[in-house]
Amino acid sequence: MLGFGQMINILKKSPKKIVFTEGSDPRILEAASRLLASNFLHPILVGKEDEIMESAEESGFNIRGAEIIDPAKFERLDEMVELYCELRKSKGVTPEQARGVLSQANYFGTMLVKMGLAHALLGGATYTTADTVRPALQLIKTKPGSSIVSSCFILVRPSATGENEVLAMGDCAINIHPTEDELVEIALETARCAKIFGIDPKLAFLSYSTMGSGKGEDVDKMRNAARKTKERQPDLPIEGELQFDAAVSPRVARTKCPESEVAGHANTFIFPDISSGNIGYKIAQRMGNFEAYGPILMGLNAPINDLSRGCNAIEVYSMAIITAALA
Repeated sequence: MLGFGQMINILKKSPKKIVFTEGSDPRILEAASRLLASNFLHPILVGKEDEIMESAEESGFNIRGAEIIDPAKFERLDEMVELYCELRKSKGVTPEQARGVLSQANYFGTMLVKMGLAHALLGGATYTTADTVRPALQLIKTKPGSSIVSSCFILVRPSATGENEVLAMGDCAINIHPTEDELVEIALETARCAKIFGIDPKLAFLSYSTMGSGKGEDVDKMRNAARKTKERQPDLPIEGELQFDAAVSPRVARTKCPESEVAGHANTFIFPDISSGNIGYKIAQRMGNFEAYGPILMGLNAPINDLSRGCNAIEVYSMAIITAALA
């Protein structure tokens, strides 16, 4: 895996600014204080300055040097309103409506990225995933070649050899019932993300069936998505549909699909829907002792990432580094 030390070294050479939309949350403040002490990533805290400073003092965190921006007192608000109206002109948004929307930290923070005043954004400590993704879709938009925003989790566990075991899982947070073609896009983006974190991706399209052992629409969807992804990326090791045991156990793979080069050795997993993906990564996290980093949002024009509302300050700090490094 591309370690945090390597990411930090990258950021030291080119420091980034990252927006935290929940500036007064104690977990955000603790992470911000660590980042400020290290001086390779500059936090921008969105919120009322007196509330943020009071929360920091109560929690005992030194955030001296942090940039605090109150949407109500932002000196370039007129400019932001004008740009927002332009971006949302198809919806007929008025300046008055824009000011109302931009009073919300998630929209305001996203516009800071859009205006180039920050390189990246991290939110979701108190917001839902939808509240982080919606402004990004409306304002940052998908990058060329992407039709959807998707997500992956990077899971890391120390192994007996001393090297970390690193896996990628997608999509566990955004797309509820992806189509075959959406699964192709999810798979290719997840493979790209895996490579960033030092994984040599071997993709398994997961199912309750292995190579035709089961029947059903969901089986057909995963088999067809695997085939289409192979057609798009012939050099990428891909197999599907596979049951999870056939994907990760060489012994099971020898029995169920002995001719597959991926089966038994998969490290990048594509789930059929959000239910299986969300359940799968949380089982790995809670019962498999993996550290889960994500969701890492893929397909956007700028790094915008979402936190779990159950996150702790260490996860905020780690995700801030990951998000900024993607910039």
